[in-house]
Amino acid sequence: MGSGDAKSVPDPVVESERKAGFEAERFYFSDSARGTSRPGVGYGPNVDAKLGGVNGSTLSPTPARLGCGVRAAVIRFPGSNCDEDTVFALTTLGAEVTRVWHTETELGPVDLVVLPGGFSYGDYLRSGAMAALSPVMTAVKRFADRGGLVLGICNGFQLLCEARLLPGALTRNTGLHFVCDRVHVRVEHTSPFTAACEPGEVLTLPVAHGEGRYVADAEVLEGLEQEGRVLFRYCSESGDLTDEANPNGSLNSVAGIVNERGNVCGLMPHPERAVDPLLGRADGRKIFASVFASLTQTRGS
Repeated sequence: MGSGDAKSVPDPVVESERKAGFEAERFYFSDSARGTSRPGVGYGPNVDAKLGGVNGSTLSPTPARLGCGVRAAVIRFPGSNCDEDTVFALTTLGAEVTRVWHTETELGPVDLVVLPGGFSYGDYLRSGAMAALSPVMTAVKRFADRGGLVLGICNGFQLLCEARLLPGALTRNTGLHFVCDRVHVRVEHTSPFTAACEPGEVLTLPVAHGEGRYVADAEVLEGLEQEGRVLFRYCSESGDLTDEANPNGSLNSVAGIVNERGNVCGLMPHPERAVDPLLGRADGRKIFASVFASLTQTRGS
């Protein structure tokens, strides 16, 4: 076949990102061992992908992406273990991230607060119960009261419920086993956390939890449904709601919800673990892209 006959095949990662509202900046790394080059997403040449740092440190963003100009705070508690994954995700997409230790009483000038996954305080008493009493949570509540965007992932979702920033609770999985798997979640409604997704769109995201079963009384559940505050539901690959697709027995297949004001979101699956195609999927980028796009739109209005 001549070179003129070759067809251009769209890069599925770039196409996915374009659909999510941003273009991937692709750089090439030298692979000295193989004498070849390989594409990378989100890093510039000679940038070390290992994100170190200490409590309270600020990490500058990688080359300009959708999140450029967004200042995010990632809250660290004793027992957090997804904080650096979250930092990686945010900085890969262009945000400037400050790590905030749980004893701090101020967040500083930030646009977004993320409560990461993990086992804060070893999950003693209940998951998130002790972390909800940390000094930093007073600052997080003030930030949320002012309309700031707050995203709680896994343990962060549990913490938001314990802090009464979200209704309901996360309890033991129905099977009483820790679940570590990839699951499908269906986007239900448009919000600052889903703006880059289509209602009904199915995302594939990792889960890793032992207490992820969302429960609430009938009145709260009815309110969540009527007000369109269930943002994500566990589903099959085709988007059907089935018992088999629900990894923890959450009522109404709830995987993520938002508060009445729409600025505080809790989500059990881990979008920060699905931002790099090398990890299998990059669907998590759409959630962060949604947040960044919402913040950019708010600034422009």
